[in-house]
Amino acid sequence: MITQRQIAGVLDHPVYDTNGIRLGETRHLFLDDASGEPEWVSVETGLVGAGESLVPARGATLVCGHLEVPYTRATVDDAPYVDVDAGGFLVVDEEHRLYEHYGIARSGGRGWQQVLTKKLSDHPPEPRCDPGADPCRDTP
Repeated sequence: MITQRQIAGVLDHPVYDTNGIRLGETRHLFLDDASGEPEWVSVETGLVGAGESLVPARGATLVCGHLEVPYTRATVDDAPYVDVDAGGFLVVDEEHRLYEHYGIARSGGRGWQQVLTKKLSDHPPEPRCDPGADPCRDTP
């Protein structure tokens, strides 16, 4: 799961599916209203970023400057459409459809708020990865 400390390292970075296929770039992050923890990541997908899909943050891992999610490309591509630019919040119907689509139980929160995308220049430098390390994972 992505932590609050890792938010800057997630935004505007590549996202890969469970098979190592690049899905796109992260654009937005939604936090659970109750816990303040990252709950959803929006991934800009399609040709030249023509679409955007929400993917659960739980189970996602920050690895050497990219995000790995435990879902296939097909699952992410088939996710229900949510207009992430419509006020910065997800409504109850949207959240229920997304959780049902990904086959996971809804968290205890009541909703999510969006963390605005930061410019790439606002991000701290990426950690250096040791090519010989196995795996090269960001540790808390």
